[in-house]
Amino acid sequence: MKKAAGFIKKNPSFCVFAVLALAVIAVAVFAPALATHDPYEAVLTNAVQPPSAEHWFGTDRMGRDLFSRVLYGARTSLTASLSLVCIIMVAGTLLGIVAGYFGGVLDAVIMRISDMMISFPGMVLAIAVAGILGANMTNAVIAIAIVSWTKYARLARSLVLKIRSRDYIAAARVTGSKTSHILWKYMLPNALPTILITGATDIGTMMLEIAGLSFLGFGAQSPTAEWGLMLNEGRAYMTASPWLMVFPGLAIFITVVVFNLLGDSLRDVLDPRNE
Repeated sequence: MKKAAGFIKKNPSFCVFAVLALAVIAVAVFAPALATHDPYEAVLTNAVQPPSAEHWFGTDRMGRDLFSRVLYGARTSLTASLSLVCIIMVAGTLLGIVAGYFGGVLDAVIMRISDMMISFPGMVLAIAVAGILGANMTNAVIAIAIVSWTKYARLARSLVLKIRSRDYIAAARVTGSKTSHILWKYMLPNALPTILITGATDIGTMMLEIAGLSFLGFGAQSPTAEWGLMLNEGRAYMTASPWLMVFPGLAIFITVVVFNLLGDSLRDVLDPRNE
C-alpha cells in the first residue's frame, strides 16, 4: 500500500491519465449496459432529431440514437486501434531486432523494404492498399499496419545496434548462449521501454488514421457504429444538424488526447533518470 501511494505521489500525471484511459476502455467494454437505445435500430420517424431527454446526443439520418452509437463506436474504434498498435509493434520490433543483431544481407533487405514504405505518403499508400483489399475495418487495419511497422523496426534496430558490441553480449556468446537466448534476454529488454512508450503514444495516431479511412469510405461500412464513419454520415448535415459531427468528433478528440498524454507520462515514468 505504501509503495502504491509512493508511486502515485511520484507520478501523479501518469496515474490521472491511466485512470482516464481505463475509463475510456470501460465505456467501450460496458457499452451495452450504458447505452440507452439499440444503436442499430432505425426509426425513420425520429430521423435527425436534436439532443433531448429521450435522445441525449440526438439521432442520425436513420433515426438511430447517437449517444448509443457513440458508445458502441468506442468499442469498434478502440478495438481496431489497439489491435493495430499491437500488430505493428510486435512485427516492427521483431524485424528491427533481427536486422540490428544479424546485420548483413538480412539487415539490408529489411531496411530497404522499410525505406520503400517510408518513401510513400503513409495515408495515401494505406488508402491504395485498403482499396485493393476491399473496404472494411479488418482490411483498413491491415492496410495501415503494412505502412506503419517501419517506425518500430528502425527504432528497435537503432537500440540493438547500441548494445550489440557491448562486452556482456560478447561474454554471452563466448559462454555458449544461444542466439535466441541473447535476443530474448538482452536485446528485447533494452528495446522494450522505448517501444512501449511509442506504442502508447501511437494509439491516438492509429485511431485518427482508422477514422480517416472510415471517413473516406475505406474502413468501417454502414451500419457499423464507428466514429470516423459517423463523421462521414453527418457531413451532409453539418450546417443544419451539427450534433451529428460534434459528438463523434469530441469522442475522437478526447480519446486521442488521453492516450497521447498517457504515452508522454509513461515516458517520464520509465525514464531511468527519474529513478
